[in-house]
Amino acid sequence: MDRKTQRKFLTPDYKKIYSDMITKKFPDKKKSCEKILSKQELSVMDVIVLNSLIFGTVGNQNYDFNQKCRSYDKKTIFFILDYQKKKKLNNTQVAAYFRLSRNTISAWKKLFYTNE
Repeated sequence: MDRKTQRKFLTPDYKKIYSDMITKKFPDKKKSCEKILSKQELSVMDVIVLNSLIFGTVGNQNYDFNQKCRSYDKKTIFFILDYQKKKKLNNTQVAAYFRLSRNTISAWKKLFYTNE
């Protein structure tokens, strides 16, 4: 099995997970999540937005744990770095906006933009 096919099977079907969760536990929030759930495939940023729409803000203890468990794919990383370029923001400003570490932003820049 090639890597692309293998990766497809390894990633969770977030669209199905969130659709089922909204239908069963949060039917009142279905209207606000329709636009995101109508997409063919959900990105990492879509999942983060859905999570905040459904559950709202969380306490500091849960927030710290959730931050440690986040992972970003290349598409999302490039989205964040492009956002920084378009808005002409420094690492600290982008980190605050996306709730990341400024060191993470600089590590991504080193990783993806060292050959330019």
